[in-house]
Amino acid sequence: MKILTVEVYKADIPLAAPFRIALGETTVANNVLIKIHTDEELYGVGEASPFTPIVGETQATDLAAAKDFGGLLIGKDPLDVENRLRELHSYLAHNATVRSAFDIALYDLLGKAADLPLYSVLAGGKRTILTDRTVGIASAKEMAQQALAFKERGFPAVKVKLGTTPYEDIERVRRIREALGQEIPLRIDANQGWDCVSALRVLKSIEGQNIQYCEQPVAAWDVASLRKVSANTTIPIMADESLFDEHDAFRLLSTEACDYLNIKLAKAGGIHTALKINAIAEAAGVSCMMGCMSETRLGLTAAAHVVSARPNIEFADLDSADMLSADPVIGGLIYGDGGTVILPDTPGHGADIDPAFLKDLESYVVD
Repeated sequence: MKILTVEVYKADIPLAAPFRIALGETTVANNVLIKIHTDEELYGVGEASPFTPIVGETQATDLAAAKDFGGLLIGKDPLDVENRLRELHSYLAHNATVRSAFDIALYDLLGKAADLPLYSVLAGGKRTILTDRTVGIASAKEMAQQALAFKERGFPAVKVKLGTTPYEDIERVRRIREALGQEIPLRIDANQGWDCVSALRVLKSIEGQNIQYCEQPVAAWDVASLRKVSANTTIPIMADESLFDEHDAFRLLSTEACDYLNIKLAKAGGIHTALKINAIAEAAGVSCMMGCMSETRLGLTAAAHVVSARPNIEFADLDSADMLSADPVIGGLIYGDGGTVILPDTPGHGADIDPAFLKDLESYVVD
């Protein structure tokens, strides 16, 4: 099997409502879609969802890099995933998000060639996956109302974005707990919004509030403060923006800087590195979460297959498609009752993009 062409699409999908975190506000998912075609009439589909303040990429840089990446792949064997991804990484270091689109498409092709769902290709099984639902930063009253709506929809946990001032963030958690009661767990995420002192002030104030964990309380580069925060609170700490690849995972866990790791395909460069991160975490006795950026159900489906295949990925935050104003995906995962994520059993990851949606997008072909 050889790669004949690569199609690249610019996909802008508005969110149903603006979504604010400590790093900024998102109103449109500025994504990139990839289709890798082969000489055996099989194709694989992938998605990149760059969030610039975290990954240092934009939709424009991803579109430009995809042209070069596509050129590197033409005429080569797509089933030799290891070497194809090594070539992309060697050609252009970093740029994990655009690499993730190619990675996902190659794994999709691998599953289709094997006539197996992706979780089986990854030597795993199909298991129940539960996702939380995320409340963006707003007033304490608005956040409490939104959190209650998510609880009433049956989500097993509510994720709460924080990272402004300690006073505001403590009040947000107080109001949300007042609305929800104590039973449903909260997952909080500061997105690097606090310094070490502020983080400890907030976390010590909300201990005992059934906080399942806190994501990235301090700046991504400040591993020393991450370790200090982790050592001085009873709330488990999860690294997110500090973690891109397996080297970051090794550094974070060998220095005991956190209790959990948040894997995102867009940060890791796709499935291949995500598996390495999880293996390092599992060897260290540390559980992981699979998170997301602003992917459609296509990117989320690929991520969910990894979760299904790896029991060490204990938590899932795969709610971005529920925030979008449109759903251009055919097949793929669906959201069930109670926050369940239901995977397809079709070959590959099982998700595709509606041709009617693609025909109106700006695109180019590499051949």
